[in-house]
Amino acid sequence: MQLVRLTTVVAAALILSGCPRALDSAHERSPVPATSPASTSAQPASFSLPDAALPNPLVFITYGDMRFTHVGEVNASLPMVRQALVAKVAAENPAAVFLNGDLPWHGVAEDYAVYVHETEVWRERGLRVYPALGNHEFSQCTEAECLERWWTTFPELRGRRWYSVALGSKVLGVALDSESSLLAGSEQRAWLQGLVQHLGNGVRVLLIVMHHPPVADIQTETLTSHNPRPNEIALAEYLGTLAPTLKAKILVSAAHLHNYERFLQSGVTYLVSGGGGAHPYEVERTAADLYQDKDFPNFHYVRFELHTDRLEAEMIRLSDSSAAAPSHWEIRDRFTLALPP
Repeated sequence: MQLVRLTTVVAAALILSGCPRALDSAHERSPVPATSPASTSAQPASFSLPDAALPNPLVFITYGDMRFTHVGEVNASLPMVRQALVAKVAAENPAAVFLNGDLPWHGVAEDYAVYVHETEVWRERGLRVYPALGNHEFSQCTEAECLERWWTTFPELRGRRWYSVALGSKVLGVALDSESSLLAGSEQRAWLQGLVQHLGNGVRVLLIVMHHPPVADIQTETLTSHNPRPNEIALAEYLGTLAPTLKAKILVSAAHLHNYERFLQSGVTYLVSGGGGAHPYEVERTAADLYQDKDFPNFHYVRFELHTDRLEAEMIRLSDSSAAAPSHWEIRDRFTLALPP
């Protein structure tokens, strides 16, 4: 199945309404089993783009925690910041934009309408947008209603809570649902293992996009509820055993913590990229964190550029986020993944 453009095709007036209020908290929901149409046997990518349809070098972007909502709400999310990020991402003209979850503040019609409005430039540019589910997608609505709004906004994903995207022959993107179980034996885990079994010999980067981080700075004072949970730790343990068996490099981009962190664990690179505009979180940085700068807040996105022998990455930070019209950007972190021939 070839996905040419994954875009929002629904106008604000067409997004479903009538969501009951406060039926479920957006914070720290326990993962639950979910149903996906994918088989648990070896699977090709859910969607694929041929190399000929992609630029060379291939550029893609990840970031999360935007919390699109009414511009009058300036505590949960800063509208000028998220709008500046949307415009800057559009200017990059990437081949793909992967969103690490918490796209809306709540899973209600009004917040998806703001997403539609504020990202109009992405559709004008024809950007391919690949979202992962976060906990705020399930806030203030029943699960069925929340999913219906997500699928209405991203109709190509209908029926799927997790999926994969082949960006040419060298990059396989995988969007996981950390609101569903990732434990051994779960449907989602079996689907992932089947996908890996089908990984082509030419794949050099396995990009996993999700919301809750498998690896992060462990918080001891505040934000302790945002520390990695057993659900995502189980995934990290699996990836650690998988990495030595693959020719591809594994890169995990998560969010949930509204900051930036970077780790290398058991041969897998883990990012926390939650600087999309949501209220920023200061974090206690541990020695394992490869990003030790004192910058705060870290509103940002991560830009990747694929070359024959390497994947180059840059964390691009909004340096004047307190300005009335923020517009100054700086590269605050760089790293390279060496790729095998």
